[in-house]
Amino acid sequence: MAPLGDLPVVQGMRWACNGGKRLRGFLVTEGAALHGLPLARSVRTAAAIEALHAYSLVHDDLPCMDDDDLRRGQPTVHVKWDETTAVLVGDALHCLAFELLSDPACHDDPAVRSALVLSLARAAGAQGMVLGQAMDIAAETAPEPLDLAQITALQAGKTGALIRWSGAAGALLAGGDPAPLERYATALGLAFQIADDLLDVTGDALMAGKALGKDAAAGKATFVSLLGVAGARARAGELVDEACGALDTYGDAAGPLRDCARFVIERDR
Repeated sequence: MAPLGDLPVVQGMRWACNGGKRLRGFLVTEGAALHGLPLARSVRTAAAIEALHAYSLVHDDLPCMDDDDLRRGQPTVHVKWDETTAVLVGDALHCLAFELLSDPACHDDPAVRSALVLSLARAAGAQGMVLGQAMDIAAETAPEPLDLAQITALQAGKTGALIRWSGAAGALLAGGDPAPLERYATALGLAFQIADDLLDVTGDALMAGKALGKDAAAGKATFVSLLGVAGARARAGELVDEACGALDTYGDAAGPLRDCARFVIERDR
């Protein structure tokens, strides 16, 4: 048998985790730092959410889902290898996320580890990200485009649920109150999706590292199609202000998270 590292599934896991903004992991480590925890105490939790996010992208890119050939400026896993490998890569990354959280090295208190595992399972599953993805797929064949409230609910699951979990995780690790960071991350997640919708219309595919214009081509309702470019930008700005306001309790220590919120709507990828 070939060494583990030579197996396509392991190579594909590394490939899928290469690049990206690391936004979710950053939210975990910064939230933990606000509660006095050093990076060594939060890095496994950060790695867990990045693994789970990578799994979601691998599966989202499959021909049966969004059918994308490019991700983070490189071929998607099913293009570089094949669809079967991509499914298994996603499965393995999904399992890795929960392995990292449930390992005693993540936190010495089993109750904290259990809370992280339970909350991530809910955020990732049929109450969160998977629900949002299912709503998105159903919208493709719906007789009428989704309205603004429906798009907001869809994206609160598809994109927002993992960002919201990432915001709260640092406080959970430290035994602190996650509510302020949850409010911050809820607004941030919606602003992030609006920025994605804007990039799909106004961005540069080379800079973004993925195909753009697919939503419009598919006739999907988005924040831009419903609000217009100027309206979507204005709404994203309001959400950034809301996110930053949720951090008032932390004072100047939350500067990096405020900068992150501004970056989310100014980015080009």
